Amino acid sequence: MAFDSLLCGSGKPRKFRTPSNNTVETKERIRRLAFQAALSPQEELLPIATGDHSLRIGIPKEIALQERRVALDPDAVGLLVAHGHEVVVETGAGRHAQFTDTDYSEAGARIAPDARSVYDNDVILKVAPPQEAELEHMRDRQTIFSGLQLATRPEATIEKMMDRKITAVAWDFMQDRTGIYPLVRAMGEIAGTTSILIAAEYLAHPDFGDGSMMGGMTGVAPSEVVIIGAGTVGEFATRAAIGLGASVRVFDASPYRLRRLRGEIGGRLWTSTFHPKVLRESLKEANVVIGAIRPHHGRTPMIVTEDMVQAMRDGSVIVDVSIDSGGCFETSRLTNHQDPVYVEHGVTHYGVTNIPSRVPRTASMALSNQLGPLLKEVGETGGIDRGAEGNPLFRSGLYLYRGNVVNQDLAEAFGWPFKDLNLLLATLD
Repeated sequence: MAFDSLLCGSGKPRKFRTPSNNTVETKERIRRLAFQAALSPQEELLPIATGDHSLRIGIPKEIALQERRVALDPDAVGLLVAHGHEVVVETGAGRHAQFTDTDYSEAGARIAPDARSVYDNDVILKVAPPQEAELEHMRDRQTIFSGLQLATRPEATIEKMMDRKITAVAWDFMQDRTGIYPLVRAMGEIAGTTSILIAAEYLAHPDFGDGSMMGGMTGVAPSEVVIIGAGTVGEFATRAAIGLGASVRVFDASPYRLRRLRGEIGGRLWTSTFHPKVLRESLKEANVVIGAIRPHHGRTPMIVTEDMVQAMRDGSVIVDVSIDSGGCFETSRLTNHQDPVYVEHGVTHYGVTNIPSRVPRTASMALSNQLGPLLKEVGETGGIDRGAEGNPLFRSGLYLYRGNVVNQDLAEAFGWPFKDLNLLLATLD
């Protein structure tokens, strides 16, 4: 190197600095931080919604036996229409819930004269599981929201939906981020409260009860109510019974659920696990017994045997809310809204499977509170496929995706092959 190049403008030689210890330490810290950052988990790159996707939604009239609810009320329809979605409602779909065609029309829906016109839409919204007659109207690769009710063993219906590459969402499978099933809970709240009102009606009936009023009056001992199960149905049955002034005892297999319920209701609540002797003695004194157990899988366990029922008071009332999954009383059998009760061993039994349908307007509004906003979000994220990718509530309810079984429990229950939804979303067009 030439000597001149080492001179500054003043002609003096440049001074070369030896790196200080601080500089070396700083560089070493930066190197270590960079190394650690490379080992840290990186943010996942998720797809960004490309804009609203307009949904064409059809709401048919329910044809299942004594199903009186409707999937969306006029307010929820108005919400969807205001966000650019098209809603078609079959004439008379909301009649039992006291929602008229005019109500839906004023909310922005188009009223269809028959079911075939409704099923011409991309998304079908129902309350009850699809019926055989309804499958005739369904198109290939359609999407349907409805209940599923595995206890009804709907293999044949689901197999036909699989053949038609249907995407199916069960609202009774939907689970939010906290682990709660919001629509099942809403129906459970209604069933629990209504079960006590039903029991009060039959308890006072001259032919089916003992003429007692639920609750107590000044100077008169309150009615004795036994509730079997401390879940959502049991909780709201307990609240309703206490609200009417009854004396309540709650039984459950889980001390945790009993402790939680007692904390919610208050220290005056009497609770016990399933000790047979304690349960038997409580049933002998009961005016009303509510069966409120919901099994996670399979049939409801048989808690109350026939000899326990025989020992109950004449004119007492059993309401078995668990009857849709087998019932928790040995003497329970299915009834319906037209012929809801029968008497066995002097005890009136109520075994209707669809108690929320007894109050169809309230139940329909509760369903709408969940389904309306959900469909709005699905549209905002880009439609059904995007919703299956990015909406946890929607995704948890999926049991068929383009004809493939994507729910592990359903696949195991019927021996069908299970497909991973993530792989299907990545490979199907």
